[in-house]
Amino acid sequence: MRPSPIDEIADARLGAIRERGTYRRMRVLEGLQGPRMIVDGREVLLFAGSNYLDLARHPEVVEAAERGARDWGCAAGGSRLITGNLAIHEALEEELAAFFGREAALAFNTGYMANVGVIPALIGPGDVLVSDELNHASIIDGARLARADVAVFRHGDMASFADTLARARQDVQEKTRGGAPRILVAVDGVYSMDGDVAPIAEITKLAHEAEAIVLLDDAHGTGVLGARGRGTAEAAGVLDEVDILMGTLGKSIGSFGAFVAGSAKLRDLLVNTARSFIFSCALSPAQVEAARASLRLIDREPWRRARLEANCERLRNRLAEAGISTAPSTTHIIPVILGENDRTMSVCEELLARGFYAQGIRYPSVPRGRARLRITPMATHDETGIDGLADAIIDCLQDDATPGVPRPADR
Repeated sequence: MRPSPIDEIADARLGAIRERGTYRRMRVLEGLQGPRMIVDGREVLLFAGSNYLDLARHPEVVEAAERGARDWGCAAGGSRLITGNLAIHEALEEELAAFFGREAALAFNTGYMANVGVIPALIGPGDVLVSDELNHASIIDGARLARADVAVFRHGDMASFADTLARARQDVQEKTRGGAPRILVAVDGVYSMDGDVAPIAEITKLAHEAEAIVLLDDAHGTGVLGARGRGTAEAAGVLDEVDILMGTLGKSIGSFGAFVAGSAKLRDLLVNTARSFIFSCALSPAQVEAARASLRLIDREPWRRARLEANCERLRNRLAEAGISTAPSTTHIIPVILGENDRTMSVCEELLARGFYAQGIRYPSVPRGRARLRITPMATHDETGIDGLADAIIDCLQDDATPGVPRPADR
């Protein structure tokens, strides 16, 4: 049998990845989603997930998923525009729209697919996407698919944003495209590696003054921030002013999928033009019914948000007392920046050995030299677990060399 050219390509590319110390492999988790799971055969406290409110295992959510599969089957049976548009999809979207105070919503299979669908639906060649430099990859890829110009501003820097927006405004005024070229401002609500929050009120104000459209990717803010869990914009007091809200169903909501909420005309536009919606099988009934149940729980059980906030504050304070910075985080995503890849992954492995899973994150997920532990507490972690993790991190970082810890070259 001849050598496969695919294997040759893989060997060359993977060899380069191993050489620069960024080779990855998937860990294997077992057990019910919750604060304690089995990771690579070891029972540990989980501080690496996105099930922030611990709704993925809630009995009402599980029962709703079971009922969805039992009553509707295990698959939707097609794309939404052919046979997959079930009544429960429409019901979920109506409930999402009502929850966020919007005219309409549309479900997508992932947050990535939502962004690569909505951005090309709104802008194209000659238009400009104004983007924070730390925006999620799906926003970057959405702009590439749209073939729009991209103007990047410094992360969270309002002076840089104002200058970038003004230059984009001047640029589009000099162009014609059968009408006025458009500016789309896209930002994350909560930045997934640093845990800081976009200054969305100021961004929205300046963007609207420049006649730009605002897209808020609130994948990590949905369900957690704001008085009712409606996210970053609610917390900032501008929920009604952001033009397009994108959120996920697979993080705080504890199911799977994503949604875009906005005007009825936006929904109609996406149904007709968003390729990632048109050419995808619909969400399964189990996922839809689980999301609907979870959405009701978010409204009914605000204690989960309060407990999550308290757990995160306790962990930040414990680490700060030991001189360990978690800046710039103000949310449920807590980074401890260690810098070097090897050191970060060694600490990650040592924590796992001690019974705590907080994943090490390296380039290209974060900038070079900014490798970190990315810690994500849950609403249902108790104080003993939070304190135990803090003690383990403090102990591991007392000696930069972390002696006795193997170099995890395959991680």
